[in-house]
Amino acid sequence: MPNRTSPPAILLRESHRDGAETRKRTLANLSHLPPAAIDVMRRILRGETLVGADARLQIERSWPHGHVAAVLGMVRKLGLDALLAARLSPERTHVIAMIVARIIAPGSNLSTLQ
Repeated sequence: MPNRTSPPAILLRESHRDGAETRKRTLANLSHLPPAAIDVMRRILRGETLVGADARLQIERSWPHGHVAAVLGMVRKLGLDALLAARLSPERTHVIAMIVARIIAPGSNLSTLQ
């Protein structure tokens, strides 16, 4: 609602017809609320259904990671990573990842990449 020199007032109003006349009544002054709260009130009054962020998300699948840590720990304990290459390199990391993937889920070379 415009208000000459002061900031606009955000009012919650009710209106109804009394014959040919339209009557309005102010229920609450919402000007003191933060803009996010005012936006939520507008959306609720329009009839939108609001849901929390957690309700919108849906878990499609969950990969356990404990077994990966166990196999990788054993590879390092046995020194297999040092046998492959003395220094850390991307190639050594990829080979170790492929070995761990094959131990966890045996399959073809192509299935390891997916």
